[in-house]
Amino acid sequence: MARVSRALISVSDKRGIVDFARGLVALGIEILSTGGTARVLRDADLPVVPVETFTGFPEMLDGRVKTLHPKIHAGILFRRDLPAHQQAMAAHGLLPIDLVVVNLYPFEQTIARSECSLAEAVEQIDIGGPTLLRAAAKNHPDVGVVVDPDDYPLVLEALQTSGTLSAAQRLHLAKKAFRLTARYDGAIADYLGSVGAGEQRLPFGETLHLQYVKAQDLRYGENPHQAAAFYRQPEVTEPCIATARQLQGKELSFNNIVDADAALALLSEFHEIAAVVIKHTNPCGVATSTVSLADAFRKARACDPVSIFGGIVGCNRVVDVETAQEIVALYKEGFIEILLAPDFSPQALELLGSSKRMLNIRLLAIPPLPQAVPSRYAMKHVVGGMLVQERDVGRVRLEDCQVVTRRKPTPEEYRALDFAWRVCKHVKSNAIVLARSDRVVGIGAGQMSRVDAAKIAVARARDLGLDTQGTVVASDAFFPFRDGLDVVARAGATAAVQPGGSLRDQEVIAAADEHGMAMVVTGMRHFRH
Repeated sequence: MARVSRALISVSDKRGIVDFARGLVALGIEILSTGGTARVLRDADLPVVPVETFTGFPEMLDGRVKTLHPKIHAGILFRRDLPAHQQAMAAHGLLPIDLVVVNLYPFEQTIARSECSLAEAVEQIDIGGPTLLRAAAKNHPDVGVVVDPDDYPLVLEALQTSGTLSAAQRLHLAKKAFRLTARYDGAIADYLGSVGAGEQRLPFGETLHLQYVKAQDLRYGENPHQAAAFYRQPEVTEPCIATARQLQGKELSFNNIVDADAALALLSEFHEIAAVVIKHTNPCGVATSTVSLADAFRKARACDPVSIFGGIVGCNRVVDVETAQEIVALYKEGFIEILLAPDFSPQALELLGSSKRMLNIRLLAIPPLPQAVPSRYAMKHVVGGMLVQERDVGRVRLEDCQVVTRRKPTPEEYRALDFAWRVCKHVKSNAIVLARSDRVVGIGAGQMSRVDAAKIAVARARDLGLDTQGTVVASDAFFPFRDGLDVVARAGATAAVQPGGSLRDQEVIAAADEHGMAMVVTGMRHFRH
């Protein structure tokens, strides 16, 4: 690529453009510009050649036509290494354009407004911008293309150093340009495909275009014989695994990322101090505390002191020295894969990195997850297609739900039922959770029958020496028969929460009354396949 002598600048997002253009002018680079961008640069006392002066053709149709001209696109697309191209440029008196600085009309921001009309959306479909970007990116061996204001300093530094951009830099910038135009066109297609009769927006449109950028290659996938990589949404900034800061430990594995995401989702259910333990995406320990994070962790570990080894521990408060000491003590017997929290105190960090073995713990700092999760949709791939649904963020206030038994829950039972219901939502179906108001006692997960899930929840608790007397039970879907309820009632559960809706609801309710149990029906199911 020859030295840059001429740049075309036309941006909707004008962040940093004046300083960047000033740097170009200082290098003797001529600037062509359009409309609002030209005005901004002129107001900053920078010399600008209007595009209409360069082309000899006025902007027209309310600015819809300005850069769509042979003098512009020949200047961008001309290959400097081809004599025939050189001759054609000379014959027609055409000049090269060596740098294209363009970002696009804010279509995605416009359609994000609930009140946006179809006419407004269509008006924000950029035509000239994507055309310029694709032309420059196609001819990147000779032309630099800049779509991201964050790249201005690096581009300017390269031009100041050598007067040009390296081949690697031009290819990198071209990739970003094609990613932008691909996402932009996908957003337009998805939006138009979601407009129904009377311009009503449909929740799921005719097409779905997704774009992710690679965050890292992974050592392998779920198993060592499977290759894998981690991709993230380019625009995501909300607290999530994709934006986590890893403070120590080995690179995250495929299974680490899946389990850490499950831990973060479960933590989002709790405002109070909470600690969770995840193994193979299922909770095996969950507890809250009114005292301290260390207290919550001790109770969560006690829920299943066996399965915690090799698991993921998540906390929704900053890890302090006392909690770090509990983790160190745990490491004397086994290990955990990840400890994630909003942050870690300096003293806790020092303690958690105090030995070569302790440095194996992957520490992830993730700010507290808001009640609204980063992505609205959850997706699951099947061979030949993909299922898309809204994320399960459904919540109920149990005190407002129907009590179907003769006895109502006590205040303490309501607190325990609320805790169990929040946890149950994150357990693989069929799911049964035995709990007290501040901790899990037994979990039956992923079983083919609900009665088996109930038996496992009880047996697991007893195997671990946990008392099931006085617990409550949550079921992610209705009890199809009374047998599952009988199992937990005989184990000492005094109250139950379930969605209801079975053909045998009356049989199940009658069983609860026989056992003297209270039962709340939510009307909301939480299947998790």
